[in-house]
Amino acid sequence: MKIEIHNAQNLSFREKQVVVLKESGMSASKIAKKLKIAESTVATLYNRARGKGYEAVIVIPGDVLALYDGDEDEDES
Repeated sequence: MKIEIHNAQNLSFREKQVVVLKESGMSASKIAKKLKIAESTVATLYNRARGKGYEAVIVIPGDVLALYDGDEDEDES
């Protein structure tokens, strides 16, 4: 799994860290422990990032989802 953050140029380094971990499914308490910051700071950074209008895109290759067997052309219906 790969996470891309669009419009990340407006985010601070810490906001980017929090966004990536949060969008990966990590809880605020675990993020706080990992980054050695208060849980309330995690919430503040995440809310600031959301206010700046980032967009998280999760890229999952099709083979991971077992949707393609490799023998079919993608154009066929």
